[in-house]
Amino acid sequence: MNSKTAIGAVLVFCGGWLVLRIFGFSLGPIFGLIFPFILIGLGILGMKNDKKIIGAILLTIGLISLLAKLSGLIMLLIAIALIVGGVSLFKNKNRAY
Repeated sequence: MNSKTAIGAVLVFCGGWLVLRIFGFSLGPIFGLIFPFILIGLGILGMKNDKKIIGAILLTIGLISLLAKLSGLIMLLIAIALIVGGVSLFKNKNRAY
């Protein structure tokens, strides 16, 4: 990708973002979820290009951010697992051995 193509892509992205904001659409939550993946990708890329310290830092920050963003979903999955485990214990208790 040459510099004119990159600048053109950035301008189209910024213009599209502004149009969406005018119509009331917000990309903040979407970008907030994508940003940890960008950090993770940059961290992996840095580690592959012999920049192990900065790569590890970016990877760690990305993973911590992603964990924070997905904490509600993780807690929901834990709650479902606890409920399923409790129900299975009730079913096993009623069986006569």
